[in-house]
Amino acid sequence: MISIIKHNMLNKFGVLLFAAITLQSCFVAKDYERPEFEETPDLYRTENLSTDSLSMADVSWKDLFTDPYLNQYIEEGLQNNMDIRMAIQQMATAEAYAKQGKAGYLPSVGLNTSATHQELSKNSQFGSFFNGSIEQFELSANLSWEADIWGKIRSAKRASDANYLQSVAAHRAVKTMLVSSIATTYYQLLALDAQLEVTNISIDVREKSVETIKALMEAGQVTQVAVDQSIAQYKNASALKIDIETAIYQTENTFNLLLGKSAQSVERTILDNQELTSDIKTGVPSALLRNRPDVMAAEYALINAFELTNVAKSQFYPALTLTASGGFQSLDLKDWISANSIFANIVGGLAQPIFNKRSIKTQYEVSQAQQKQALINFEQSLLIAGNEVSNALYKFDAENKKIVFREQEVVALKNAEANSEELLNYGYGTYLDLLTARAAALNAELSVVESKLQKLLNVVDLYEALGGGWK
Repeated sequence: MISIIKHNMLNKFGVLLFAAITLQSCFVAKDYERPEFEETPDLYRTENLSTDSLSMADVSWKDLFTDPYLNQYIEEGLQNNMDIRMAIQQMATAEAYAKQGKAGYLPSVGLNTSATHQELSKNSQFGSFFNGSIEQFELSANLSWEADIWGKIRSAKRASDANYLQSVAAHRAVKTMLVSSIATTYYQLLALDAQLEVTNISIDVREKSVETIKALMEAGQVTQVAVDQSIAQYKNASALKIDIETAIYQTENTFNLLLGKSAQSVERTILDNQELTSDIKTGVPSALLRNRPDVMAAEYALINAFELTNVAKSQFYPALTLTASGGFQSLDLKDWISANSIFANIVGGLAQPIFNKRSIKTQYEVSQAQQKQALINFEQSLLIAGNEVSNALYKFDAENKKIVFREQEVVALKNAEANSEELLNYGYGTYLDLLTARAAALNAELSVVESKLQKLLNVVDLYEALGGGWK
């Protein structure tokens, strides 16, 4: 008898399960398709739009930067930087939710063990039939499973996957910014070192010039005003040296903060030894979709919003759930685990929402609005990426042209300074001409250092704008 009951229940359960699986083909949920943006080919504002899919963003930072100290610091920063460590934990959180999303297809299973003792009132419904008390012992398992008829569970899983991939892209974005920040700060340190060297040379020259001018005054060729102006120029350069040393100290502290270390001195090479070996290749604008982590993160946010809209839409349709429970149940402890104590029940239910205070429709409308917001954000991220690439390209070309004129300016002013000093020594020039030429020469040399720095930084900016640094 028991075997017949079990057989009938299994047959019913099998029919319900087959029906549920068959109904899962009735998907309401749509599949995500990447939006097409008409302005994508024109993202870069340049006269020479690349048709080559290769981009310098595909080059690893280990190959782009040749300075051994810089590469060591980038490696250290990627291990210890606080923002990187925070992004890793955010990624771990998203991964946990993604794992939960994958388990959405599985049934919920629970196990229950209970022993109940009940004292019955003699005047109660059951007390009139039973004398004294009732004890019941139960060991049971229960199962609940929802059929994914309309694609709700599938969409929820895809939404959690997209959320995880968005966190991965955010982690990559942090890596890209960190690599760029470390390289930028390192190059700024080298430029400050170069400016300090130029200033030290100028101080030595001006210190000797003070003695020379004093001698010329004693010879009657210049006045005390010239001596005072010479001393003032020497003191001005000395004060500039202190400013540069202060900037070096502060920049070193900033650099160590990027590396996740306490403030300390930074070992480094010199500015003139820096070479960036990668060719300046921008690739086609659509490459930003696979290289720019922030653009990728924006698209994953769009996918997440799209799938959540699917989930919200599926709430309008009926939900098919299967529940089953079974185990051992007995009024007597000695008969608890026996064939006669076995019980089981299976319930298949189809629930259709009718009136729920508009909550389902409201959630669907909210999800649609959030999806449109995500689409706008995705499009904006592409436009921002294209704008950054355009600016970096233009600045790179402009700096290459400007540095040639800067170097020629230094040569001309150095010649003017030497000629003014020689004319002054022979009594044919004025000290004002020498002071003007000397000040202009120092400023020009400092400007050349700044141009060399900007040339390096423009490559770093372009590398970051194209999405390089995380590979």
